[in-house]
Amino acid sequence: MAIEVEGLDVALLRSEIQRTYADVSTQPDQEFIFPTGRAWALDLGYPQGLLARVPEASCESFAGVANPFSMGALQPGEDVLDVGCGAGMDSLVAAQMVGASGSVTGIDMTPEMVVKACGSIAEMGLGNVRIVEGSAEHLPFDDASFDVVISNGVIDLIPDKDAVFSEITRVLRPGGRIQLADVTIQNPVSEESKRDIDLWAG
Repeated sequence: MAIEVEGLDVALLRSEIQRTYADVSTQPDQEFIFPTGRAWALDLGYPQGLLARVPEASCESFAGVANPFSMGALQPGEDVLDVGCGAGMDSLVAAQMVGASGSVTGIDMTPEMVVKACGSIAEMGLGNVRIVEGSAEHLPFDDASFDVVISNGVIDLIPDKDAVFSEITRVLRPGGRIQLADVTIQNPVSEESKRDIDLWAG
């Protein structure tokens, strides 16, 4: 659903989210109001062996909220899209699962995260992963391009959730699946809180 919030500056929200996650990328040792890093991923139950192969540059900037692979491992040969891939940790775990016969495409709107993810791909020498800069509301991919869409702690940041899920549905192949980890709100949110950019971006 598209969240209509009177007085919410969506352009400002987008820029603040980019600023926050640029900081997660470039200053990973900084204190954030959300957990980050390799130890957090291990706490969430990521496969230890696969995570061990992911470069520290990607792991230190991991800011996911749960483990999308807890819903099931990806299968060799699958084509996977990682929406809001950040520094690429989930994409690099996924690439190991799908193997050389599969592929992983990550997309993120924060340039600093894209650069970091690409560096880790090069460090691992993987040929089955690519990262592109772009938005979840306008995925630059053909219809029916992917077997699986994964995402971790991203969709909650986007006001127009209808657009995101419409795009995910469009790029999934028939019979494809979504493995989504995200934050949900159980209680009503005040109008004032809905306009608070810091609550959205943090």
